[in-house]
Amino acid sequence: MICGVSRNPSDTAAAYNQAAVLAREVGARMAERLDYMKISPQRMADIGCATGDGIRALQARYPKTHALAIDVSLPMLQGVRAHNPRFTRLLSRLFNRGPQLVNADARALPLADNTLDFVWSNLMLHWLDDPLPALREIHRVMATGGLVMFATLGPDSLAELRSAMGKVGADDTARRFIDMHDIGDMLVAAGFSDPVMDMEIVNFTYRHPRQLLADQRHLGVRDAFLGHQSFRTWRKVFSAWPRDHEGRWPLRFEIVYGHAWKPAPRLTSQATPKRDAAGNAIVTFHPR
Repeated sequence: MICGVSRNPSDTAAAYNQAAVLAREVGARMAERLDYMKISPQRMADIGCATGDGIRALQARYPKTHALAIDVSLPMLQGVRAHNPRFTRLLSRLFNRGPQLVNADARALPLADNTLDFVWSNLMLHWLDDPLPALREIHRVMATGGLVMFATLGPDSLAELRSAMGKVGADDTARRFIDMHDIGDMLVAAGFSDPVMDMEIVNFTYRHPRQLLADQRHLGVRDAFLGHQSFRTWRKVFSAWPRDHEGRWPLRFEIVYGHAWKPAPRLTSQATPKRDAAGNAIVTFHPR
């Protein structure tokens, strides 16, 4: 996730960890899907790593793999480092067990072409207005045969909140998310092959709607996620948000999962008008 920078990075990471329930749940479900993937990566990266839950799980699964933890937020990367005791960090440096921390935007990765065998990204892509440049960049840095695996939010997320906004005549300021079929098309456009897309609904309940606002503030994404509303408008929205039978406020999240592979460059024949001395046509092959 993209998180704002606070004056105290450790406080930012601690607040994020407390509120990042959805990210942890989705990460665990993504990890279960790896049971069906027969991969043995030499180099892997968690792009949008936040405080490192994903990269730690990946290192436990692939302990011999060189790992990169990549995030646009320095406080999140500092949270990755702070999670490990000093002795563990020393061993990691001595034996190159990482993860190596990289402060970078997913759309401009400071990595050479054909570097990574496996890219993991949990709930990062939906923060990009257009994920295609990031997918193209991931394709560039991936080696042939490499796997990209991700989860992102889909358009049915926040349905109850959007409905409540409509009931009271408030503007729907919540972030819009991209349909999984469009993301599948983006994977193909970026150069990936055999994309597999599916989705599920994860239902949350809140003791009070203010808990939702507090969680998004701790994640550093409240305005980017929910948009700007006056306090008076929020009160109206909350009053129109129906409770469940236990008196809690329900909220759904559509989780879109995807994975795809980087294929080998294809050779396409393009006949040219050139001929040899005997008059035979010369066919030149151009790698694409």
